[in-house]
Amino acid sequence: MTRRVSVWGGGFWLSRKTREAALDAARELDGLGYSRLWTSGGFGEGVPSIYGEVLAATPKLGVASGIISIWHADPADLAKEVDRFEREYPGRFLLGLGASHGAVVDATDAGRYTKPYSRMVEYLDALDATSTPVPAEALALAALGPRMLTLSAERTAGAHPYFVPAEHTAQARAILGDGPLLAPEVAVVLDENEDTARGIAQEYMRGYLSLPNYSNNLLRLGYTEDDVAGAGSDRLREALIPSGSIERVVAGIERHYEAGADEVPIQVLTADPTSFPTQAYRDLAAALIA
Repeated sequence: MTRRVSVWGGGFWLSRKTREAALDAARELDGLGYSRLWTSGGFGEGVPSIYGEVLAATPKLGVASGIISIWHADPADLAKEVDRFEREYPGRFLLGLGASHGAVVDATDAGRYTKPYSRMVEYLDALDATSTPVPAEALALAALGPRMLTLSAERTAGAHPYFVPAEHTAQARAILGDGPLLAPEVAVVLDENEDTARGIAQEYMRGYLSLPNYSNNLLRLGYTEDDVAGAGSDRLREALIPSGSIERVVAGIERHYEAGADEVPIQVLTADPTSFPTQAYRDLAAALIA
């Protein structure tokens, strides 16, 4: 599979306040040669409008949901939107689905989050049963553990792990085998001030380490309870979040390709998540995209 370099983005892309800036950023990313924009959404609203707006605003840039929650989005509504995107923008939209997290799901419906693997199988079956079934090649799963990774290879185009070090990418490729897409998100900090880079990375890590899906995955990889406590250890931070100079950051991203990734959606972390780090993505494109 051809190596892809992509972008992962959060609130900047979803907020209406930054929508025009986001579409301008998407046009530049397309021109720089990035393959795809991954961004989250789908909590009770089906497919967020940003997906269609980015597809309409750019001639080539792919768009992927990373992820839409299977607890919040109706499969029939999703299938209709994916079918529309395929007719209007052939081959450019990838529906990324995920089981989300108990704390997120139960916050709106206490006790609902049970048996996420079984729920994912049921959801994929429901997509297949719609009047416009979503083809496997237009689907990917947010997969961390072996069962979900195996399911992603069997039922979809592949897997989109999030918040993982390169050793997880290697294990995921071994489980997926050759062929299925493996697109691990990699967060980076492009800042040569060590204290600033550490602070930005720790702020990001603290929230994700509080979610058992992520912390348990890291424990399975051999990290310790001390590594995943609070904002995480320096050892874990260095494994998860390439930081510093452009050379150090690129080397950290390359470790995922060497471990078997086909595509790396890069998330540039900054002290101000409401603005887009344009220059950082320009520098990364110059270093990573042929």
